[in-house]
Amino acid sequence: MLVKGLFPGVAVVTGAGGTGAAVARAFAMAGCERIAITDLNEKTLQQTKEAIAITYPHAKLLVHPGNVADDQFAESFIAKVVKAFGRVDYAVNCAGVLGIPMRSDETSLAEFDRVNNINYRGCWLSSRAQLTQMIAQDPLPSHDPSRPAQRGAVVNIASQLGIVSRPNAPAYCASKSAIIGMTRADAIDYSKDGIRVNCVCPGVIETPLIMEKIEVREAITPAAQIAPMQRMGKPAEVADAALFLCSTQASFVQGHAMVVDGGYITV
Repeated sequence: MLVKGLFPGVAVVTGAGGTGAAVARAFAMAGCERIAITDLNEKTLQQTKEAIAITYPHAKLLVHPGNVADDQFAESFIAKVVKAFGRVDYAVNCAGVLGIPMRSDETSLAEFDRVNNINYRGCWLSSRAQLTQMIAQDPLPSHDPSRPAQRGAVVNIASQLGIVSRPNAPAYCASKSAIIGMTRADAIDYSKDGIRVNCVCPGVIETPLIMEKIEVREAITPAAQIAPMQRMGKPAEVADAALFLCSTQASFVQGHAMVVDGGYITV
């Protein structure tokens, strides 16, 4: 259970129109009062803003739509966050897309680039901008004085398919494996700066991306049934894992790929 006062700093969430919406709400629920959110879809991003504003009026929100695959966007977004809130303490990178189900010989270069530019390159661009700000700021004290202060925490959203693959998804599986590798490398590099970098590997989650498209839901549902828990996960269950990894309760967790998949990869 997260203790009170764990999030006195500033949270940044990408992909806040999808799974990131649950992450942003979870930060507000946990008492974080400064939250910056972004997504390419302005409509769903606005819906996230309105839902948080109604339920958690204490939270100050910065809302800035944009494309994480744009090499100019990440730095401009973080600059706006710092101008508004002064710093960045918790960053959760949720932006991502599914690929079109195809084998490698059927996959066009354009489709391969689309998936990797958003999932991997976009995550790297976002985390790079966040880390650049974090190393330049003073650390915040831990909730427990016996633990070291934390200069920042980054959580990247990968996938169970970054650990085990499935048919007809070479670009997607590779992009999520890349996020895990990047996370571990950054964890090594930024430990000396008091910054922790981890990732969450969700299984099949009930997101609008899956539930609103029959063909996607039908293709992915069997994976949920294979897992020992035999159900899809909830976005809030991914959000809880991300918040734990951002918090100083996870002060000795570094470079970890936390799987939240109902046991899928154990089968």
